[in-house]
Amino acid sequence: MKHNGWRKPTPGLGIAEQLAQAGEQLTVSKKQALLACKRVAAHIGLKASDMLLLDTFGAFTQPQDWEEGRRPIVWASNAYLMEQTGFSLSALKRHARRLVDAGVIAFKDSPNGKRWGHRDGEGHIVEAYGFDLAPLAARAEEFEILHGHLQAERQLCLRVKRQITITRRVIRAKLEVALDRALNGPWSGFAEAFQALLDCLPKRTKGSDWLLDLLQRFADLKDQVEAAFGRAEDVVEMPVENAVENAVENKVHVQEDYIEMNRKRSINEPHILVTNQLHPVISNSSESEKAAGVITKQDSDPPVETKQDGWSTTAKKPRGTVLDLGTVMQACPGFTQMARDLGGYIENWSQLHRVAGQVRPMVGVSEHAWTVAQEKLGPQLAAAAMALIFDKFNDGEVSSAGGYLRGMVEKAGAGELHLERSFYGRLSGKAA
Repeated sequence: MKHNGWRKPTPGLGIAEQLAQAGEQLTVSKKQALLACKRVAAHIGLKASDMLLLDTFGAFTQPQDWEEGRRPIVWASNAYLMEQTGFSLSALKRHARRLVDAGVIAFKDSPNGKRWGHRDGEGHIVEAYGFDLAPLAARAEEFEILHGHLQAERQLCLRVKRQITITRRVIRAKLEVALDRALNGPWSGFAEAFQALLDCLPKRTKGSDWLLDLLQRFADLKDQVEAAFGRAEDVVEMPVENAVENAVENKVHVQEDYIEMNRKRSINEPHILVTNQLHPVISNSSESEKAAGVITKQDSDPPVETKQDGWSTTAKKPRGTVLDLGTVMQACPGFTQMARDLGGYIENWSQLHRVAGQVRPMVGVSEHAWTVAQEKLGPQLAAAAMALIFDKFNDGEVSSAGGYLRGMVEKAGAGELHLERSFYGRLSGKAA
């Protein structure tokens, strides 16, 4: 970088000038360059006030300034920039220097340090000295790629957080059952280990590697608790599945500390509202269910025996039914595993409906949406839909489980819901 005698050259200034030279060889629109920078601003160390100044610089340029062979140079006076941004002179200089250090603008200094420039009759810059925005053009593609990586990281973190939440709730439910019934086992030690993991839940954003490690620790503890719980099950007369069901329904609380895992998501964290009874179900919905490929009417056909991952299921498959219980369980392994974790064994559609009601709050489906779904779709189809939504939500395919369920209800009302296609599609994908 040429030293004019009044600005001390630094490595940062030299890199900015190299980026400006590279940007001069590209054609990048002003909108694309500024948007790409805004999307990654926080990641590269820029603050809102820095971006305000960058937007002001961008407003001074014209579209032809961003064409190949040209540089978008801003020679606006300090007085103008201070008026547009509300900055003091010292703040203006500080933010400009931060933009240079971040590699998004460069200084193009005149011999005397003054900013000036002029355009020809066609609006092209003939000669100018001031703030050079060409580095933005050079880094636009880099910023877009970085934004893609950041989005993928956020989605992964979101999925891991959901898995942590579900795992944590299973541990809590089984510990409460064991302690309440005074079962033999190291429950106090498990409770201490569980509390230690709860204390590790982050109050600020953490990377996926950190969250995956925490998830593994929760999963290891869950395996230990389930093993001890299984040993105790052999000596308990009361069916364990009933005890776990009651624990999940009665003792999983609304305000849990995991909500603090991500402050931005705290207001959107699904609250848990549970009751001791399933909501009343109106079975007058045969038309909607036929439209979805599921028939609720049961006949005298013999039970169909199926086995899925160690599950023994017995369900009546009505004559003409497109979707059967075994298909639902096989296509939704996450839901199937959750049913097992809750201590239940799905042998019929009624039991599937029971588990669907239990997992409903875990994915943020409101009580009202669940009630409407049962009224419009019937208990069998509503339960199958909830199983599908549970897996899609935990896989990151659905961001709003409640909205997805309402969409299913609307499609069924219009005769456009073909739920069996979704299940068979998932099975085909797993087979591939």
